[in-house]
Amino acid sequence: MVGEGSADLAPSVAVKVFSAGAAGCVADLVTFPLDTAKVRLQIQGESKPSLKGQRMKFRGVFGTILTMVKTEGPRSLYSGLVAGLHRQMSFASVRIGLYDSMKQFYSRGSESAGIGTRIMAGCTTGAMAVTFAQPTDVVKIRFQAQSCLLESGSVKRYSSTFNAYRTIARDEGVRGLWKGALPNITRNAIVNCSELVTYDIIKELILKNKLMTDNMPCHFVAGFAAGFCTTIVASPVDVVKTRFMNSTPGKYSGAMNCALTMLMKEGPTAFYKGFVPSFLRLASWNIVMFVSFEQIKRGVMRFQQSMEPSL
Repeated sequence: MVGEGSADLAPSVAVKVFSAGAAGCVADLVTFPLDTAKVRLQIQGESKPSLKGQRMKFRGVFGTILTMVKTEGPRSLYSGLVAGLHRQMSFASVRIGLYDSMKQFYSRGSESAGIGTRIMAGCTTGAMAVTFAQPTDVVKIRFQAQSCLLESGSVKRYSSTFNAYRTIARDEGVRGLWKGALPNITRNAIVNCSELVTYDIIKELILKNKLMTDNMPCHFVAGFAAGFCTTIVASPVDVVKTRFMNSTPGKYSGAMNCALTMLMKEGPTAFYKGFVPSFLRLASWNIVMFVSFEQIKRGVMRFQQSMEPSL
């Protein structure tokens, strides 16, 4: 199970929720430049009526990172980080921390859970997490895309993370903070299932067949597999979500209109823009997150056990 470790005492829901949020923040700190590069590649060309004959500013993940450092400075790679950390504390804590509890709920307390039960649990916690974290995701993407808009002659959108929350709510209404909620729910249901179910199954198979012990190498392999599967499945929805959430009011009538516009103007390959940085980011994010999650969870449990005699 995702939330189970090798310690004698099973972790509580509170421990899992805290550990998942903290691990998500650690993973974001490590991989945020890759996420920023992915967003830049995904929105590149959306303001142009045609991409034919246009020289692309960003080419490839490392080319994008180098270009950003040269033209905007190293700090641009972490634009939107505060909103990203807000997102992880409210998002990862729910979708990952509650996964095992939801799995037990759907399996009616049974120790064994089939793939259908795991998928249902992943979809449920992914949708629940979006409810809490959607405004943070909107602000994060707006910050990551802001420099591209400045180059086209637009004024700076936001001066700070909290200014972004206030400005969006004032100019676009509270609904603006939940812009793109539907594609985000779809995307995160897919991502959550891909990440957690893949990690859950791979880890279980490794331990069942005694290929590794329940330790860091096992968590590394299962996390890498989770990142690879997630990138393949989730990239098209992720691109649509990014484009729609970054768009100005009225540009697209909805997520489906955004997807159709992309298809008509840029072709089907547009749905896999930023695929390499998406893979690098998701693979590295999953590895760092799951390894951190398991270690933080065990550390908290050891601390709890050490405090028991004095209580």
